[in-house]
Amino acid sequence: MIETINLAEKFGLFNDHWSPRIVGELNDSYVKLVKLQGEFVWHHHEHEDELFLVVKGRLLIQLRDRDLWLDEGELVIIPKGVEHRPVAEEEVHVMLLEPKTTLNTGSVVNERTTDAQWL
Repeated sequence: MIETINLAEKFGLFNDHWSPRIVGELNDSYVKLVKLQGEFVWHHHEHEDELFLVVKGRLLIQLRDRDLWLDEGELVIIPKGVEHRPVAEEEVHVMLLEPKTTLNTGSVVNERTTDAQWL
């Protein structure tokens, strides 16, 4: 069934940070929504590229050689194998597009590792 997805409505359904929620599938990828606040862990994804689109707020993506700031409506694609760390000084709403096999912490498994759940 084809239906529209209201991002603001979907973001209103959860409050926790760093726990992606799946809102759709596109080929072999999931469309995920996540609320971020604070610092994540340094990690990389061995086999998957990762797209970050800022829906609300401002996001810092730290790379080992530079920092990338994303404002609302901006996106970045982090290629597979590139170590990165998302940082959100204040809560930010992000849409992710990544292969279904992507683990949120990539190469690192710790207390922040979680499986995305469907909304």
